[in-house]
Amino acid sequence: MASTSRTRTGRGRGRGRGSGSSSLPPPPSTLPLIIEEFFIVVYEDPLVKKELPKKFADYLDGKEPAKVYLRAADCGPRLWTMEVLFDGQGRMYLDKGWEKFAIAHGVDFGWFVHFKYEGDDVLTVKVFDGTMCRRYYYSDDEDTDDESDDDVKPCIHPL
Repeated sequence: MASTSRTRTGRGRGRGRGSGSSSLPPPPSTLPLIIEEFFIVVYEDPLVKKELPKKFADYLDGKEPAKVYLRAADCGPRLWTMEVLFDGQGRMYLDKGWEKFAIAHGVDFGWFVHFKYEGDDVLTVKVFDGTMCRRYYYSDDEDTDDESDDDVKPCIHPL
């Protein structure tokens, strides 16, 4: 009868013996803080300035922009210019420009607005309505030649 021999190549179950290197990730306190995505919930007047999460404001510490640019994820290449306010207590707000963006995208009470930081002060935005479903928009590019900052050219939400 032939005997079968098994060769063990791994440590098997459990921790095993010896110091070996751990495959566990480093503890959270040693990881760099990278804030790329966040959302806000519209609890108050949708047209007034909006506070962004404190962790995102902290992430920008030392390089606080005077303006950021919002790009609706599905509404063409248009960038919406937003003036940014920092209150000196670590809070950051989208101020002048937010009202036009909110009107053009129909932002309302109870909606979620998802932001993805793309770098260079650009945030890509996705809007979710009160049913928690994403709103998709497209751009009506026929009137872009005479577009000015004072005009609100809405993205169009298909019915």
